[in-house]
Amino acid sequence: MNGQVTFIIWRESVEALLVIGILAGWLRHESASRRAAWFLWGGVVAGLALALLFALTMLGFSGLLSSDARKMMMTLMVFIAAGLIVQMVMWMRAHGRSLKRDLEQGLNAAGEQRQWWMVFVLAALAVAREGSETVVFLYGTFAAARDAALTGAVASAVLGLFLAIATYGALQAGGRFLPWRGFFRVSEIMLLLLGCALFTSGMGSLVGHGLLPYTATLWDSSAVLDDGGRIGGLVAGLTGYRATPDQVTLAAWIIYWGAVIGLLRLQATRLRLREA
Repeated sequence: MNGQVTFIIWRESVEALLVIGILAGWLRHESASRRAAWFLWGGVVAGLALALLFALTMLGFSGLLSSDARKMMMTLMVFIAAGLIVQMVMWMRAHGRSLKRDLEQGLNAAGEQRQWWMVFVLAALAVAREGSETVVFLYGTFAAARDAALTGAVASAVLGLFLAIATYGALQAGGRFLPWRGFFRVSEIMLLLLGCALFTSGMGSLVGHGLLPYTATLWDSSAVLDDGGRIGGLVAGLTGYRATPDQVTLAAWIIYWGAVIGLLRLQATRLRLREA
């Protein structure tokens, strides 16, 4: 669980920092006034407030549900989180290369008329989007955690934020430390693996709710890597690995990776046709 928390906070924070860094860099390049900088950081605060409001709304709504309904809601959120991860990877593949250029083109048009509210809106949307996705990803983890586990999750979140700041600094320092293309490629793979872990967990929850049948174990690889151990548990939490998978688990892997490969191939085909 803690490994998932660290990775999610790290990846979402890096994306938000990249957008904020682009906006701040553009303001410096344009020698914008201090008033423009206030719009930027005001947007960051507004985005954080929107994400917090979304989190409180979710917690308040879940508090109105019965125990069984709350468990079903948590299972649904796991599937939504897995879907959001795949959508995030596809969005970055489609827009990652041109993100900086597209942002700066819109900012140049706004800067000519000193419409600094555009900076506010872009910063608020970036932070609110990443913050809201983080809330969805972590909802089930925090809601199900006991006090000791919750303390570990909070520590993991702080670690993820620290790693995000360090990663952003390395990206800003240039390709000598961490190439942009390499960063996005590796993080895409890690995100898709995490999506598989969430989807597999969601399928297991459906079995626990009695919506899918219990099935026999297909094989046992515990002697190689036990998913109940420290290392195996981390691998299981980040990739969906199971040492003793059953038919439902195997079906989850096939459905998830089949859908991911199909969607990415479809997207690649559409991008090639668009560029042709």
